Amino acid sequence: MPANTTLHLLDLDRLSEQLPALATAYQSATPYPHIEINDFLSPEIARHTMDAFPAIRDEGWIHYVHVNERKHGLNKMDLLPPPLRDLIQQFNDPAFVALISQLTGIPGLLPDPTLEGGGLHQSRRGGHLNVHADFTVHPHKRLWRRRVNLLLYLNEGWQESWGGALELWERDMSQCARKILPLFNRVVVFNTDEDSYHGFPDPIQCPEEVTRKSIALYYFTEETSAPSKRATNYRARPGDGLKGLFIWADKKALAVYNVLKGALGINDDFVSKVLGMFSRKNHKK
Repeated sequence: MPANTTLHLLDLDRLSEQLPALATAYQSATPYPHIEINDFLSPEIARHTMDAFPAIRDEGWIHYVHVNERKHGLNKMDLLPPPLRDLIQQFNDPAFVALISQLTGIPGLLPDPTLEGGGLHQSRRGGHLNVHADFTVHPHKRLWRRRVNLLLYLNEGWQESWGGALELWERDMSQCARKILPLFNRVVVFNTDEDSYHGFPDPIQCPEEVTRKSIALYYFTEETSAPSKRATNYRARPGDGLKGLFIWADKKALAVYNVLKGALGINDDFVSKVLGMFSRKNHKK
C-alpha cells in the first residue's frame, strides 16, 4: 500500500487524541511496557473483519503443532481475504507505525511486510502457547531487532471459562502478573524484550465449533550492527515439574530448526505440512 493511502479502516485521529495518555500508561506498565485498548476498530469494521476470517482447513495455513504450542497461522498476503489483507496493510502503513513508535517510545519502528511468524493466528479447542519470550532477530534480516507485538482479537462472545487469556509473566518467571482475555475488538500492544514472557499455556476449552482468532503484527528496528540472535525462548512455569523437561527439549530442537531456516532461507511450509498431517489425524474437521 502506498505511503499516502488514506487509512479508512483505522481512526488515526481518535488514536492521536488519546496518544499522550496511552503512551504514559504503556511506558509505565508492569511487568513490562504494554497496553490493552478495547473497541479498537469501529464495530462494523471489526465484525466484517471477523466474518472474513478463513477456516483452518483453507489453503495456506501453517500448523504449529508441537510440545510448546498448538496453533495455526496464515501469513501469505495473497491468500488473505480482502478485509483482512486491507487491515494488515493499514497496520503496516507508515502513518500507523509512526503512532506505534510514539506509543511505545521506540523511534524508527519498521513493519514486516513478510509477516514472519505473524499474520492470522487461530487455535481450536485444546490449543495452547507455552510461556515464552519471542525470537529477537528477523530470520531473514540480520540487522532487524524485534521490538513490539500488536495483537487484535476477533472473538465475539468469548467466555472467561474457556481460558485462552494472554498471560504476561514477571521477568524472572516467578508468577503471572496479568491476564488479558482475547475479547472481540481488543488490541494488545507490548514490548518484545529478551525477558518479556507471555503466552496462553493452558489448553483452551472453547466449544468444538469455536476458535480463538487473532491478527498478529510485529515491528522491528534496524540496528547498525547485528543484534544478539536468539530463537523463541519457551519457559516452564513454577510447578510445571516434569513437563519442564519437554518444554526445554522442544525449545532446543526449534532453535536448531531456526538456525537452518535462516541459513538456508527456507520458510515454514514443509514442516507445516508434516505437522498438519499429525494435526488432521488428531482432530476431526
